[in-house]
Amino acid sequence: MKIAIIGSGTMGSGIAQVAATSGCIVKLFDLNQEALTKSATALETTLSKLVEKEKIDATEKSRIQNNIFYVNTLKELSDSDLVIEAIVENLEVKRKVFSELETLVSENTILASNTSSLSIASIAASCQKPERVIGIHFFNPAPLMQLVEVIPAVQTSEEVLQKSVQIISDWKKVVAVAKDTPGFIVNRVARPFYSESLRIYDEGVADFATIDWALKTIGGFRMGPFELMDMIGHDVNYVVTETVFTAFYFDPKFKPSFTQKRLLEAGFLGRKSGRGFYNYNQELPAPTEDTVIAKSIFERVIVMLINEAADTLFLNIASAKDIDNAMTKGVNYPKGLLAWADELGINWCVEKLDELYNEYHEDRYRCSPILRRMSKSGSFFLIND
Repeated sequence: MKIAIIGSGTMGSGIAQVAATSGCIVKLFDLNQEALTKSATALETTLSKLVEKEKIDATEKSRIQNNIFYVNTLKELSDSDLVIEAIVENLEVKRKVFSELETLVSENTILASNTSSLSIASIAASCQKPERVIGIHFFNPAPLMQLVEVIPAVQTSEEVLQKSVQIISDWKKVVAVAKDTPGFIVNRVARPFYSESLRIYDEGVADFATIDWALKTIGGFRMGPFELMDMIGHDVNYVVTETVFTAFYFDPKFKPSFTQKRLLEAGFLGRKSGRGFYNYNQELPAPTEDTVIAKSIFERVIVMLINEAADTLFLNIASAKDIDNAMTKGVNYPKGLLAWADELGINWCVEKLDELYNEYHEDRYRCSPILRRMSKSGSFFLIND
């Protein structure tokens, strides 16, 4: 199969490696020749390390490299079976690229966007054959992260959806099919991990280090929310939060925090700039290791995450299985949130959310109808489908 990737940044290069490893012939496109050279050099380094670790041998390394061709004109992508766009998160730029692409490729070529939160329907509308357009969203780093969200637009044909799912499955990835709504699964469901932690900080309940410690110690998360936001970068994480908030007609449960906004405005982007929530040019602060506070922090964040996962199921954004797979395979959560709801108990989740709502009287703490419904029926949450 012939695959084209548009954009040779970290994500585009990672997707190219995945496809080439699976035996596809890949053309990696970028207008910037220097960026293409950088991509080829980075791949050489990555594969050499895999050889050193005896994960692959020299023959396999050569095979993967020989499957990738670096090109700087779109016309060279004309014979592709599937094109995956992985460029800047700007709707108009993407629409322009898709419109031009359609004039160069065959009518059977699938056109996919790796967008993390933009409307697939809007991108598809820029094409004469919108039924061939779909979202195929990888997670960074693409070669290591197991999950890929596949997002059909309202225009996408069933044939294109099934072909896309099959291709990504053949690349040995875990596929989660999601409805074309802001943030899809992961970037929607994960928002409370950041936003509720920020709210806890803004209220003066605990500092960054203590909140991070609480969620790692009690919750088993690999990274705390502030560590993770600093690693992602506030120029990315805050913008996604703001995009989702706006796209959901300013639903208060997605409301961004001024604390993070001010860091972005100051240029304190996280690890990439040396300073974010933490200052990486000095010794990092120690947490207050109070298990009572930590338990309270964990319970407040986890119930908000569960509530969002519940709403995602309630609104038919994705299946229960895909929601839990998305969170464990896409962002390495220690458990699927719906399975976690089962474990904690649906009644407990409803009572905790009602407790928060009664304290704050804010719509962000409204309990998902499906949680309340299942609480009354006495059922557990995880749905086997």
